Amino acid sequence: MSQDPDEVGRLRIEAGGAVQGVGFRPFVHRLAVSEGLTGFVRNTAEGVALEIEGVAPALARFLARLEAELAPPAAMRARRVRRIAPTGQRDFSILPSRQERAPDQPRLPVVLPDLATCAACLAEIREPGNRRYRYPFTTCVQCGPRFSLIEDVPYDRARTTMRRFAMCAACQAEYDDPRSRRFHAETNACPRCGPQLRLWDAAGREIAAGDQALLGAAGALRDGVIVALKGLGGFQLLVDARNDLAVRRLRERKGRPTKPFALMVPDCEAAQALAEVDPLERQLLCSPAAPIVLLRAREGAIRFSPATGAHGMGGVPPSVVPSVAPLNPWLGIMLPYTPLHHLLMRELGAPVVATSGNRGGDPIVADETQALEQLAGLADLFLVHDRPIAHPVDDSVTRVIGGEPVVLRNARGYAPLVLSSNDESDASPTLTPNPNPTLALGGHGKSAVALAYAEQLVLGPYVGDLEGVRARTAFAGGIEAMRRLYRVRPQTVACDTHPDYHSTQVAEREASAVQYVPHHLAHVLAGMADNGLSAPLLGVAWDGSGYGGDGTVWGGEFILVKRDAYCRVAHLQPFRLPGGEAAVREPDRAALGALHAVFGDAMFDDASLAALPPIAALAPRERRVFAAMLARGAHAPWTSSAGRLFDAVAALLGLCARSSFDGEAAIALEAAATCAAGCYPLAAPVLREAARRIVADWRPTLAALVRARLNGVDAADLAAGFHQALAQLVVEVAARVGEPRVLLSGGCFQNALLSERAAAGLRAAGLAVWRHHRVPPNDGGLAAGQAAFARHPLMEEKT
Repeated sequence: MSQDPDEVGRLRIEAGGAVQGVGFRPFVHRLAVSEGLTGFVRNTAEGVALEIEGVAPALARFLARLEAELAPPAAMRARRVRRIAPTGQRDFSILPSRQERAPDQPRLPVVLPDLATCAACLAEIREPGNRRYRYPFTTCVQCGPRFSLIEDVPYDRARTTMRRFAMCAACQAEYDDPRSRRFHAETNACPRCGPQLRLWDAAGREIAAGDQALLGAAGALRDGVIVALKGLGGFQLLVDARNDLAVRRLRERKGRPTKPFALMVPDCEAAQALAEVDPLERQLLCSPAAPIVLLRAREGAIRFSPATGAHGMGGVPPSVVPSVAPLNPWLGIMLPYTPLHHLLMRELGAPVVATSGNRGGDPIVADETQALEQLAGLADLFLVHDRPIAHPVDDSVTRVIGGEPVVLRNARGYAPLVLSSNDESDASPTLTPNPNPTLALGGHGKSAVALAYAEQLVLGPYVGDLEGVRARTAFAGGIEAMRRLYRVRPQTVACDTHPDYHSTQVAEREASAVQYVPHHLAHVLAGMADNGLSAPLLGVAWDGSGYGGDGTVWGGEFILVKRDAYCRVAHLQPFRLPGGEAAVREPDRAALGALHAVFGDAMFDDASLAALPPIAALAPRERRVFAAMLARGAHAPWTSSAGRLFDAVAALLGLCARSSFDGEAAIALEAAATCAAGCYPLAAPVLREAARRIVADWRPTLAALVRARLNGVDAADLAAGFHQALAQLVVEVAARVGEPRVLLSGGCFQNALLSERAAAGLRAAGLAVWRHHRVPPNDGGLAAGQAAFARHPLMEEKT
């Protein structure tokens, strides 16, 4: 820039990142005008382009303030500044958007996640006399739907589902006023011109409209009625969390016998009355993402009681019935995140169950007419609105582990998640820039889709398990959304190596080039991309199951990642799973397999072992069948799965014999360990070499646990001891491998106790340790790891 302060210059700035749908253009407009600059700003297919013209000091101040004064959720992740010739322009304006891409700088646009209601909008809907008083679709540039309603980029009203709502004169005046916080707010609306609320009966007949619809729904909830509410990204099923009969009715209708329900409470104080909330957990609850946060329930917060009146009425502390989260010390709690939720919760003043609006195995329902069909028999009433949802998106789930937030379900408020290269990118296989776009399709459970292009990686929202037709249709919609919103047609598709996964079959059917990525390597690469880590690194990938490629089911893996290669350097001692996949639903089977690994064929003849729950529950004929399966290996594949080992111990301790949802047994084991009075010391696993690979033999630990249990040691103390033994196993293997940097990945490390103890042990041993944060450690993050692999494929080194 010239040093002559009187010389007029003009700069062109191209900015990427979270710069659409966050008030960035109005911010630039106000900044330019305040500095006396002329020019323009507009949305593009990749972000925002602006030109500013004026004297050199004003241009310099503008650039400095652009960095310093930009407020969240807006964020620039890339900025390119060029000097161009002045034009003599006399004003500063916001121009219509352009959809073309810059050919010399390939970059993905940032599609912003949906944002929770801001304080200013909340104040308006609570202020009598305000024209938006009690209007359930109040938004501004700082809050409201983004991803759920965008149909194309750049982000303008004409390319969202709000295009069918023409603004009234008052709203248009706000939209055009640079002094208004609704200046170019694309979701701007009011009761006169915006979406409207309706209350329907189960047949779709209108009962009430507007505010009367909301009041009718609140009254129905007080009476124990199940209400299907069309929210930001789809339907939720609501019921009074203090009404045991109503909660049990919802469980029966949904076919969900024990899986905990999420709760919505009126405010953070209500959350603190039900659960222990530390400052970081409170920050998560109150963040613009407003996720479900897993919190430790307070003593007495879960108890049986009849439905009561409003929150705190008569000095009675708030509580929820045990059927909300059976035998579970944690509650999944979220705060209201739309004006509709705020208004409803203000009427109720008490916690409600707020679970996904779907049937088991189906994705969340987003259309009101489809909801009448798909939720028939589930909901009694439907609280709906006429703002279409372009992209269904479920509620996100988070948990604080080791003092750090971890996203367990990447959805509303977080998705689409953008990961960009950082300081380590030059040496990192996970963040290597690639000009050829690649689509990654994830796994079979907790599926999500990812896209890698140039220096960016985008992880789309959680879809769910790909068993049913509707889930597969939603999965196809997610793929098409990625292609359309990011304006790419990838020729390469990455997928899991499991040949029977629906996602693998889709890749093989639709792609001209397929990259097959080993399941557990994808877990590790996802964690590396999440943390911006380079190789070398030891990845500990523990989960329920993944395709091993050698005829066994993997799940307790230690993978050494190098610059251009990877190697399975260690794994847990394998054991047989009688019935194969049936063991996922029946932890007793995993227990029988684990016992057989310790005691051999004689286990069914041992009188002392017969007292263990998995054996005691068997009829004589069943014992003979399982004995034959295990002895011959018939329908009993080998597995190295840590998840199945946790299931086995849960069954042995009598905590869970049958699982009605994924991870139920492991959750029960963690819950018992967390509540233990002590930690019973168990024999340490033994490390041995086999085929030039370390095998972590847990059998001495299990043998000690069985003996202690038969001698009357408390199950909770043994659960704590087992967690400690497995955490120490991680430390010992890492020390033996000798790689000083360790990453914990896979669904087992959603277990806070295991994760925290393993991390503490690794650090005490002088090793650096990382965990997932933004990318889920479970299969919901697989697509991110697959996309990273497709950027920089790694060769397998055989041991």
